[in-house]
Amino acid sequence: MSRLLAIDYGKKRIGIAVSDPLQIIANGLTTVETSKIFDFLKSYFEKEKVEKVIVGLPKQMNNEPSENLLRIEEFTSRLKKLYPTLNIVYFDERFTSKLAQQTMLAGGLKKKDRQNKALVDEISATIILQGYMESRFYEKEKG
Repeated sequence: MSRLLAIDYGKKRIGIAVSDPLQIIANGLTTVETSKIFDFLKSYFEKEKVEKVIVGLPKQMNNEPSENLLRIEEFTSRLKKLYPTLNIVYFDERFTSKLAQQTMLAGGLKKKDRQNKALVDEISATIILQGYMESRFYEKEKG
């Protein structure tokens, strides 16, 4: 099997998480400067087989799109042009930053480490990926 890759897209940084090849466990991979994301992805795709890219879809509490949505749509449009056979899906990312902060607190990270925005972005991407994988599992169970 191949991996799933999740993206928590931000104006300055992008958190990235990947699954294991069996698509069972989500792991934080890294955080990349937004301006360098396509170089990073090119290099990663050359080394690893990726079945699907899951992009966090930012929505507000009232289900309206956030201000970041336009940048995300531009990003995914370019990604589709560069990799036309790549399967790209959106997954609701509401609360992922809050969940990332809670995860860091529960994990016993010191305040200074919890203020590391790059780490928050990476953990957020991991939460997006884990949520996506769990939703697929539940769909199969209902199926």
